[in-house]
Order: sequence, then structure tokens, then C-alpha cells
Amino acid sequence: MSTSIGDIVGSLSPAVVAYAVFAITIVHYAWTVTYRLYFHPLTRIPGPLFARITYLYSFYYNFWNPGRFYMTIEELHKQYGPIVRVTPDEIHLRDPENYDKIYYIGSKYYKSPAFYHAFGTDKATFTTASNEVHRAKRAALNPFFSRKRVLELEEVVQAKAIKLESRIRSALNGEGHIDLHHGFRAVSVDVITDYAFNNCYDFLERADFGVEFFNMIRDFGPGFWFFQQFPATQPIAFGLPFWLVKMVDGPLKRMMMLQNSSREQILRVKREVDSGEESSKTRPTIFHRLLSPDAADEYIVPTVDELKDEAYIIVAAAADTTGNAMTVATYNVVLNQDIYIQLTTELKNAFPDPSANLDFATLEKLPYLTAVIKEALRLSYGVIGRLPRVVPESGAEFHGYHVPPGTLVSMSSWTMHRNEDLFPGPEEFKPSRWMDPSAAIKNLDHYLVSFGKGSRQCVGMPLAYCELYVTLGRIFRHFDNLSTDHKSVEDLLYSDYFSSYHSEKGNKFDFRQAV
Repeated sequence: MSTSIGDIVGSLSPAVVAYAVFAITIVHYAWTVTYRLYFHPLTRIPGPLFARITYLYSFYYNFWNPGRFYMTIEELHKQYGPIVRVTPDEIHLRDPENYDKIYYIGSKYYKSPAFYHAFGTDKATFTTASNEVHRAKRAALNPFFSRKRVLELEEVVQAKAIKLESRIRSALNGEGHIDLHHGFRAVSVDVITDYAFNNCYDFLERADFGVEFFNMIRDFGPGFWFFQQFPATQPIAFGLPFWLVKMVDGPLKRMMMLQNSSREQILRVKREVDSGEESSKTRPTIFHRLLSPDAADEYIVPTVDELKDEAYIIVAAAADTTGNAMTVATYNVVLNQDIYIQLTTELKNAFPDPSANLDFATLEKLPYLTAVIKEALRLSYGVIGRLPRVVPESGAEFHGYHVPPGTLVSMSSWTMHRNEDLFPGPEEFKPSRWMDPSAAIKNLDHYLVSFGKGSRQCVGMPLAYCELYVTLGRIFRHFDNLSTDHKSVEDLLYSDYFSSYHSEKGNKFDFRQAV
């Protein structure tokens, strides 16, 4: 009579079974560590011991440190050189010349599914891993963010910039100071919600510029790193009923609040499209057009779930990067009188009449304003941390190391924009570096990657530039006597929650009239 494995296991005492499970677990982890250290294809690539063994190394610096892994990576490059193994299956590169090998139009390197899945917006164009699927989705979005469309809708940006100017005048004459960090972010969100939904959030009308919304966006940042480390928890978390999630404050609640808000926006637009109300609009919006039945002639009309994810990403992106750049520009210009005088003088010469229309086409031709904006983009970084891509089937070679298919390879704007060979004195806000004829030899623009590069470059870049030129141009043409306090080094550091965020203590940038 044969004895099954189940019979044998059933005859063992619970203590013996527990011991066996424990022993198997220990053997499994011991083998995993041994493999990653000595037999993994990336074994020869240098890096710290714990980074080569476990993903918890990067998780610690991102989740608990908080969001400072990008700074750790910079230190690792100083110790190990231009190529570093930062997780068991990911390498990070420092040499700027490698950027074009990975992030280029038509690149076969594709986005890491595990990394971008953590956003919880798998149906969005931005988080799509496949280059082929991304190409089709991006084709539907491109027309709405083209330079031509941005110029057609410049009045949206102008209206928000004028409103911010009015708020500044009122605050300086009343309270005597104003927090422009959130004011700049309010411009971006008001522009995109007006532009995308024809349903502006009107943060510029709020006394605090909607600071609670921006804190919400920042505060769900740790959830991004948590879901990346523990992906199995994400469907469980998002499967919870919202009434239950609302009872517990935290990143999950904030993520679901924005997702629900995005869905409500799309459903409202869909009702207008289905009823024919959108035909009476003088200005077609992004999502009205995407949901239009006529769109089926150009592309497959997206579902509500797909557009909910698109809306989530578009609004979250608008809340961060452009506002950061405007803050960095204004803070540094106001602190440096030579820069301040040169910029305001250029604007006054270009627009002698203070009541003149400060149009985007004229503003973007001003060399010193352009230099200020580029330097602000360099020091606000856009996405500050690593952007992992999967090595294609052909494999790759970096710095003499063969990198097999499936390996994650990443670079970051933090290391690019702080490269001392390209940007001497990288921590200094120095617009003149963009006007130096000798710098043209290095083509500094090529190494400015605040919006990314290649096929995955930020779709909203033309709109962001319009916001930067129009808003900063208007402020510095009309306010030549602002002052602000120096911030500490710690207050100026960013936490990497994919986008860059100042700490809650350091995220107010108050400006007042100089005495």
C-alpha cells in the first residue's frame, strides 16, 4: 500500500512541520542571496552589498528616509564610479552620454512595468510599459498639447497669470506677503483643469491657493514606494470600499480621493458629450474631444476607466513640476540683485508700456528670461529620481559591462543636472551659463532633461513652457522690488515621490516688498 506525501506530512507533529517550513525558508533566502551575489548576470557590476542582495535597500532610502534615494545614488557613484548596481536587477548610470542610448525617439528600451504599476493608473498613457501601445495612446493626446494648440489657447494661461498678479498686488498691499509656491502651482492646476475639462478648480480664487490639495498630492507619495515594494497589497488596498478608506487618514485615502475626483470629471464630460452639450462650447477641451463620437474616425475612443487614469496623471503632473520651476526661478532671482535687475531691465525694454500684452511669442525670444527659465528647470529637476527602462532583447554594453536583456537600467535628472563637467558650480543658480558662447560647444540644452527625452518626453512640455514664460514674464515685468528670506539647505532639499516635493516645513516661499 503506497503512502502519499500528504499522509507523511499529516503524521508529523505541528512542531516538526513548522521547523521544516522555517528551514526551507532559510535555505530559499540563503540561495537567493548567494545567487544575487555570485551567480547573477550583474554580479560583476559594483554596488553596495545590501543593494545587490535586496530591494529593501532602495525601499529604505525612499520610504523611510524619506524619498532621498536619489541622493544616495549620487554618493554611490562617487564611491563606485559611472555604473552602479542599485537593486538586485537594476543599474544606474551617471555618464550623460549614456542618456541618448536609452531615452531616444524609437527606443527599444521600455518602461519597467513593476516600477510604473505602483501609480495605480495602468490604463494611462504615461504608465504604459509597451512602447507600441504607448505610441497609439500618445498619438491621441499629442494634438491637444502641440505648440499650435497651445498658441490657440494662450488666453487660458494669460488669464491665470493675470489673476495671480492681481493676488500678489492685493496681498502686498494687505497682508504684506504672499506664498507664491502654492500660487504658482495654482496657476498650473487651474490652467490644466480649465484646458482639459472646462471645469476649472479655481485654486487662484482661494485664500491659500488650494494648499490642502497640494499637500494631498505630496502626502500620497510614500504610497507609491510602498506599492512598488509590496505590489501584492495594491489590488487589495484599491479594492477596499471608499467609505472604509476614508475612516483612516493616509496616502491610500489621498490616492483614492484623486482617483474618484478624476472619474467624476470624466463622467461629467461624458454626460455632456452624450447629451450634445459639448457642441455649444466655443473651446473644445481635451476630454470632450477624446470622448467625442467623431474621434472614432481617428482612434479608438477610450473607456471611462482609461480616461480616469489619464485625468489622474495629468492633474497630478500639473500640480508639481511647472510650479516647482517657477518657485525656483522666483526665489533665486529675488535673492540675487544682479540677476533681478538684469531680468527686469530686459522685460521693461521689451515691453516699455506696463499695460502691454505680454504675449508668449515675444517672451520666449528674450534671451535672459529664457536663461532664467532654463536654470530654474535645471535646479527643479522635473522628475528628480531614476527613470528605469528595461534592456531590450539585444542586450546592451555600458562602460565595458555586458548587460543582459530584462535588466533595469536607469538615469536621473539629479545626476545629469549636477554634472560639474557640464554645469560648473552645479548648485549655483547662474542664468549666465546658458548665454556663455563657450557653453554652446557642449550644447547644454541637450543635457537639460527636466521633461525627459525621446518618445516618452512629457506630452505637456509646450503648455508648461507657455506657463513659465507668461507667468514669470508678467511677475518680473510688474514687480521689481520683491524680497524673500534665505531658506536652509534642508528646506530646499526635495523628497522624491516620483515628482519632487519640499517638506511640509519647507514648502512655503513667502515674498514681500523690499524695504
